[in-house]
Amino acid sequence: MGTTTDRRTGRRVLAWLGGIAGVAVVGFVGLGAWSAWSLNASLPQLEGTAAIPGMTGPVTVERDENGVPTLTGPDRASLIYALGFLHAQERFFQMDLLRRTAAGELSELIGPATVKMDTPHRVHRFRARAKAAVERSSPEQRAMLAAYTAGVNAGLGGLRRAPFEYTLLRQTPKPWGLEDTLLVVDAMYFDLQSSDGWEEQRLALAMDQLGPVMANFLYPKGTELDAPLDGSKLPDPPMPESYVPAVKVGQAPQQQEALIRGSNNWAVAGGLTGTGAGMVANDMHLGLRTPNTWYRARLVVKPAGADAPTLDIVGVTLPGNPLMVVGSNKHIAWGYTDAYVDTGDVVVLEAVDGDPDHYKTPEGAKALVKHLEPLCATNCPSLMVEDSDWGPVVGTDPQGHKLAYRWVAHDVGAEVMTAGAALEQAGSVDEAVAIAHRLPIPNENMMVTDTKGNIAWTIVGLVPRRFGHDGTLPTPWGDGKAGWNGYLSPAEVPVITNPENGRLWTANTRVVGGDALAKLGFGGYGLGARAGQIRDDLLAKDSFTEKDLLAIQLDDRATLLDFWQRLMLQALGERVSDPGLAALVAPVESWGGRAAIPSVGYRLVRTFRSAVVDRLYQAYTAPMAGPAGAHADDLISHQSEGPARRLLTAKPQGLVPPGYKSWDAVLDAALKDVRDRIGQNGGDIAHFTWGERNRLAIRHPLSNVAPVLSPYLDPPSEPVPGDLYQPRVAAPSFGASERLVVSPGHEDTGLFHMPTGQSGHMLSPYYNKGHEDWVQGRPTPLLPGPTRWRMTLEPGKAPATP
Repeated sequence: MGTTTDRRTGRRVLAWLGGIAGVAVVGFVGLGAWSAWSLNASLPQLEGTAAIPGMTGPVTVERDENGVPTLTGPDRASLIYALGFLHAQERFFQMDLLRRTAAGELSELIGPATVKMDTPHRVHRFRARAKAAVERSSPEQRAMLAAYTAGVNAGLGGLRRAPFEYTLLRQTPKPWGLEDTLLVVDAMYFDLQSSDGWEEQRLALAMDQLGPVMANFLYPKGTELDAPLDGSKLPDPPMPESYVPAVKVGQAPQQQEALIRGSNNWAVAGGLTGTGAGMVANDMHLGLRTPNTWYRARLVVKPAGADAPTLDIVGVTLPGNPLMVVGSNKHIAWGYTDAYVDTGDVVVLEAVDGDPDHYKTPEGAKALVKHLEPLCATNCPSLMVEDSDWGPVVGTDPQGHKLAYRWVAHDVGAEVMTAGAALEQAGSVDEAVAIAHRLPIPNENMMVTDTKGNIAWTIVGLVPRRFGHDGTLPTPWGDGKAGWNGYLSPAEVPVITNPENGRLWTANTRVVGGDALAKLGFGGYGLGARAGQIRDDLLAKDSFTEKDLLAIQLDDRATLLDFWQRLMLQALGERVSDPGLAALVAPVESWGGRAAIPSVGYRLVRTFRSAVVDRLYQAYTAPMAGPAGAHADDLISHQSEGPARRLLTAKPQGLVPPGYKSWDAVLDAALKDVRDRIGQNGGDIAHFTWGERNRLAIRHPLSNVAPVLSPYLDPPSEPVPGDLYQPRVAAPSFGASERLVVSPGHEDTGLFHMPTGQSGHMLSPYYNKGHEDWVQGRPTPLLPGPTRWRMTLEPGKAPATP
């Protein structure tokens, strides 16, 4: 087996060398000369024995053909060391980017090219916050951080050469520190939440520039498409009678609907599964990259002399942290979606005696604390960060007031270690829910079930307890009449357990109403269409297998676009004399109603919808563009479907968008946009398929800046079905970072998909293995398969050696 693997690796090395021979990449990457030895030397160890200083007991690591490891050791602490070792050997560059992203330190590795990325992150000074969290951690928490850190550094040191990315960058990797594990959690806050409160700032700007009635109409808190678990409804904001901009404005930037970063999850109770145990489905939607966000693992604790394991858990981990993120432990199974509850507030700092460096607080005037933050060693500017009692200054409002940002992420500590470890051990839904309320990860909708068939939904993470305001607009806190009074207690966090119909679902949208919603707030919820389609899929059956839930994950029906298909057909019928538009009628009529690869009609309808919504918001929000600054192209509401449908149904004369003579003119312009887009794609409508638009563009960070590397680092650019408003969420570089379906106690029939595979090294024998199953939606097992490679990690003083 080793000889065959060596030959295969040798051929791949020759192919690699042949592909890059003679190519010079100008810039910071600098390939230079390459050798087969240096590439092979940075591969992870798969067999033999390695030593980890400080490790408490031996751990066996058995990898299957996809590289998925089963780690078996005498206690959880040993597995923490071992997982750190594996993470470092397989994914250290990814871990390094995560910690640097959170701390705003990419420029120390890359140089001036990433200063713009670092600047808004360094404002939060998460490196200093993480170090402070380590200092105040409990002995148990610190021991867990130390064990993982030792494992990571042993894994990094056990490579004969640093991961290949550092050779390309001509850099040396820095060892892992205790605070770096907490920074990886902070990085996920940046990925999943607003770091400057733009939703609040945008609504305030709309109020100021458009007036309160128009602002509330364009930025509603929900729509008729909402699908909350409690059946609650929100009233539609009133439609303005007319709208004329207060001032004449020029052409606003073209608008683009922002991606909702989040996920789908749902659960069905034991009475619907045939086994008595509940079942959970989870697919977390994130930016797709090489390697993938998650690292699969099965963790087995079997004390010496024990007849059976005391812990057997399978799922996905996040490189940089040793805990299971989502998975199943034979007693419970759980998954997450981004909750979009309100986790931050913009605080208006009131200057004292006209001095912008001093601001009012309930305790009297205080001075902003200033920190000079150098972004890299050479050729980078330094950043002056201003801190208030409520958080860093993130901008100014149109009136010139400095704005601070109070954010739950600032209070994350090492509790994530002990609470996360407790969740791995939970034996029931009730236990899991109780633990979830003290787990300080980015706020998630948790879906959990157990072997007795119970199911529950709740919110994970810190939830602010506000007073004096509802968090929807920037507010001054200087007089003490508004602010936060800590966080909700576990008893205050909403929970729904065992609903009568035996079904629960979430998809980044509003989940509850009434008092529960008042506690959670509005953090930019996604449109309810996706959640509604999942709800309807669940209600359409009375019993479920794992493949039934996978089928819902792969549902690419376009129910949201039915309205737009009818509108487009009507508009085309009224313009049939135009030959260029007449050619669109047949494919729109036979569009199929799915985001299918060969569908021309779906792409036409989708393009039409985007053109209309973009033009509406571009016209109405033009007065906001200048004051919005860097956010000038981010003025479309996540709930834009509601206002757009209401406008296009009523077509009120007083609300004809500025710059258009009539509502027909708006549709004319949108149809012209569609026709222009066809022209930009070669002009042949037969080639204007959804598959040509929805081709994967999953990239390694280095191939983004050196495209010559793409054939060696990235998976193929192939078309995929699905879109952003249906259960099968799919875009070129965004989508399901994993698909999980599992019933606790029945992990052997669980299903799993993950793009790009386990390894971060292009010469690994399992690089990109499993990716095509994810693309095609083929059912594949959750549990690792038969052992292909076996190694042992042992306590020792020496660095790991192959």
